[in-house]
Amino acid sequence: MKQAAGPRTRFGAWLARPLASFHLIVTITGLLTVLGLVMVLSSSSVEAYADTGSAYGTFTTQLIFVAVGAVLFYVALLLPVRLMRTMALPAFGVSVVLLALVLIPGIGTLSGGARRWFTLGPLSFQPSELAKVTLVVWGAHLLASRRQNASVKEMVVPLVPAALLVCVLIVLQPNLSTTIAFGIILASLLWFAGLPLRLFLGIVAAGAAAALVLALTAGYRSDRVKAYLNPGADPQGIGYQGRQAKFSLADGGLFGRGLGQSRAKWSYLPNSHNDFIFAIIGEELGFLGCMLVIGLFALFVYAGLRIAMRSIDPFLRLLTATATTWILAQALINIGYVIGLLPVTGLQLPLVSAGGSSIAITLFMFGVIANAARHEPEAVAALHAGQVGRFGRMLRLPMPEQYSPARAEAARKAAQAKAAQKRAAQQRAAQQQRAAAPPPRRRAVAGRPAPDPRRADPRRGRALASDERTRRSNGRTGERGFRR
Repeated sequence: MKQAAGPRTRFGAWLARPLASFHLIVTITGLLTVLGLVMVLSSSSVEAYADTGSAYGTFTTQLIFVAVGAVLFYVALLLPVRLMRTMALPAFGVSVVLLALVLIPGIGTLSGGARRWFTLGPLSFQPSELAKVTLVVWGAHLLASRRQNASVKEMVVPLVPAALLVCVLIVLQPNLSTTIAFGIILASLLWFAGLPLRLFLGIVAAGAAAALVLALTAGYRSDRVKAYLNPGADPQGIGYQGRQAKFSLADGGLFGRGLGQSRAKWSYLPNSHNDFIFAIIGEELGFLGCMLVIGLFALFVYAGLRIAMRSIDPFLRLLTATATTWILAQALINIGYVIGLLPVTGLQLPLVSAGGSSIAITLFMFGVIANAARHEPEAVAALHAGQVGRFGRMLRLPMPEQYSPARAEAARKAAQAKAAQKRAAQQRAAQQQRAAAPPPRRRAVAGRPAPDPRRADPRRGRALASDERTRRSNGRTGERGFRR
């Protein structure tokens, strides 16, 4: 008797479960967050003790933001998809306003030559991190609301102009690394939405050219490019940080020096707890520790794209695929400039690097992806059948709604009809204003005779009766060739 075909491995059998994607995202999020807390404590303890007298200063701040991020992760799990789409545009508008406010002296905090933060006591908040999430959600909502065979103009407008406005506000801070992250988000949205390849390549080329110009115009950014092209030209100056990062990685070897035993964190490697924390991981945990981090991000990419492919809701497909691409690209750029394959940009390693608002907002984004995993068709069917599990019962998560294409099409048509009615009402109001406005009076111009009032006679151009002609000619019709 033949056995039924099925998964041959335990991992394959586990992946075949309806809620496997959800549990995978939650597990990866927890592992990366815990690893990040451990490495932030190890890499920041020396400088924190030198600055504040406590080795736990930076770690405590990171722990507070992780707690905030955990709450945001749970809130993201509770959000209905309909509410997410309803609040997408207002949230994006708020983030744009915050990006404008942070540029105002006295409101935004100037630090390191850039005005990027709002400071509230000991805590700081970076509005550009919030703008990343709102652009992902609003862009996915906007593109998913378009009809299936939408024109190029419908796909590009107003998404690209809005994204360019955000990029301009961030360049003014200045913050090129975050601008690059926004460019990645915009390119991902357009790619997964099905923008024609030629136009997509044109937009990517224009963005790359703009990034290159910005990188070469500012002094500190051009120094980073010079250090990348010729690392040994100034080993104690612009090339110092990159060389120290490579020394840390080489010192770690295969198994590392041991947790907390890094030498580079003793003021040899600047920003060792933030931008260059991957170098400390390599030094303390070795090559195997680095491969563990890379493996976790690879597993996250697999889970994210799996959720995107299994989702039948266009909004969740675009949202999950774009968020996964953005987080992957940010991780690859960070690892790339630590090991010397890319110029230093300042992008952090998601969930691992120290960065208060960054880790809180990233945890919220991971929660949104986990929420999308619970909306897979098989997951929805299993949850409604009572297969909630202990984790779901503990969190008391609401039941996800099954996506209905007919209902989504009806909602899209209703939104289009409402927009058409609004445009028609605006056109009628404009016509009424033009009709109610008095006609403009013609003024006599200097050097020109005043217009003849007889030209405004409404009877001008009409044939006149014979007695009227006689009256107007004062009885001299015969002199003008008329016969009585």
